[in-house]
Amino acid sequence: MLCHQILLILTIKKMNIKTKLYKEQLKDWPQTAYHIMAQFDDEKIIVYQSYRSEIGDFAAKNQYFGDAFSFNRMTWIKPNFLWMMYRNGWGTKEGQEIVLAIHLKREAFERYLNKAVYSSYQEDLYGDRDSWKLSLKNSNIRLQWDPDHNPYGDKIARRAIQIGIRNEEIKRYAKEDILAIENISPFVKEQHQFVLNNQLDKLIIPEEKPFFPKSKTTSLNLQLSIIK
Repeated sequence: MLCHQILLILTIKKMNIKTKLYKEQLKDWPQTAYHIMAQFDDEKIIVYQSYRSEIGDFAAKNQYFGDAFSFNRMTWIKPNFLWMMYRNGWGTKEGQEIVLAIHLKREAFERYLNKAVYSSYQEDLYGDRDSWKLSLKNSNIRLQWDPDHNPYGDKIARRAIQIGIRNEEIKRYAKEDILAIENISPFVKEQHQFVLNNQLDKLIIPEEKPFFPKSKTTSLNLQLSIIK
C-alpha cells in the first residue's frame, strides 16, 4: 500500500499540472448554469483530448499533432477534466486510452471562443435558421454545451463546454497554438481506482475554476453566468 502511494505521488509530481482533492474543489465550484471550468493562467489554458496510442504517443513524444492525426475531420477539445473522463470512460474506451493534457496558448483559446458558432440553433444570436446554417457552414470553430458530469459519470446541473476545430484552424492548433503536450494516462488510471472503489475522499484531479474570456461580448454569446 505504501509503495502504491509513493508511486502515485511521483506520478503527480511529474505532471506540469496543479492538482487538488476533488472534494475540496467541489465546495467552491458553481453547481448550475454555464461555466468554462478549467485550469489556466495569463499565458495558457489546459485542455484535454483522448486518442489511440498511435496518435497520442506521437503527440506526447513530438509535442505536436501529426502522423496518424487527421487534419480532414473536426477535433474536439475539452477544458473540463471530469467531462473528458465521462467521454473517455477514464481512458478505458477503445481508441481513447491515451489521455493528453494540452497546454494551449490562452490567446488561441480566446480566438476559438470569439470565432465559435453553436452546433445547435440559437435564435437570439443568429436571427433565423438560414443565417445560422450559413455561419455554421463557414466557421472553422464549433461550440457545444453539454451536461457536466460527476466522477461516476452522472449528469449534474452545470453545463460543460467543448470546442470543435477544423480546416485551417486545425492546422494552427496542431502545430502553432500548443505550448506543451503531456500524456497523463498513468495519473488517470490511478485516480480511476478511487472512483471504482467509491473513495472520492481520496480522488485528486486537476485544479479548476471558472474561466472568463477577455471579451464581454463573447461571454454574453457563451451564456456565461458571471461576466467579469
